[in-house]
Amino acid sequence: MSISRPAALLFDLDGTLVDTAPDLARATNALRAHHGLDALPYPVIRAQVSNGGSALVELALGLAREAPGHDEARSFLLAAYGEAVAAESRVFAPLAPLLTAWEAEGAPWGIVTNKPRAYAAPLVESLALTPGSLLCADDLPVKKPDPAPLLEAARHLDTPPSRCWYIGDHLRDMQAARAAGMTAVAVGWGYIEEGDDYRRWPADLWFETGQELVAALS
Repeated sequence: MSISRPAALLFDLDGTLVDTAPDLARATNALRAHHGLDALPYPVIRAQVSNGGSALVELALGLAREAPGHDEARSFLLAAYGEAVAAESRVFAPLAPLLTAWEAEGAPWGIVTNKPRAYAAPLVESLALTPGSLLCADDLPVKKPDPAPLLEAARHLDTPPSRCWYIGDHLRDMQAARAAGMTAVAVGWGYIEEGDDYRRWPADLWFETGQELVAALS
């Protein structure tokens, strides 16, 4: 396909726009401590962050989603996380200056995440981010890889989907972007599991670093 400069940027949140792993690792190890277990190494937790709270519970305690006690453990983890969603979380460099320059042009941008709004909205506010659209896991009956949240975000930004880039660090992000008719942009700096090659995802563009993404948009 022919790639042109987008009219709007849409980002996945965790692992793409914001490095939330430190705060989620804190909550995961709080759950382990609650059960008398030693802390897990940070890189081990980081690789699972994009898979959500249930995956972190399974990592922390070995409890599958259908196992007794899983839901209670997930509630504990999310409560621990919700106490400080932005204590250590930061926008990935150099995406902060990219957003500043993008907004200075009057160009729209937004966030589409599978994170529940109860955690995504306070995080975005704490980091002083001002997306023109924020679509969260519980805003629609479906979430990524379904394209509906991406299409709704494009509608909020008054931009045709074909003029949007959707930028993400997970296979489901690329699947959603392709299904929505957007340019699918895979990035290599996020929470990618060992053995998973982001360059093999069905994307249109692949960027290893934020600097490469910024250069492509310049």
